[in-house]
Amino acid sequence: LYGNPEKNSMTYAIIETGGKQLRVEPGRFYDIELLHVEADAPVTIDKVLFVQHDGDVTIGQPFIEGATVEGTVVRNL
Repeated sequence: LYGNPEKNSMTYAIIETGGKQLRVEPGRFYDIELLHVEADAPVTIDKVLFVQHDGDVTIGQPFIEGATVEGTVVRNL
């Protein structure tokens, strides 16, 4: 999964996917298990637990309502 920096203005977020919690940042690549999406397809993850952006922190209980992280699947292993 590649985080699309132009679609995310957050500094970093903590998401839940594949049964795990993962810290993600725009412009970085991540290996995510159990993500059933074809290569080159966009993906939106709505299980966002935490966002830190420009010094502001938002913490979900457990998730942040309306928050999403968008990325693109680069390949499937």
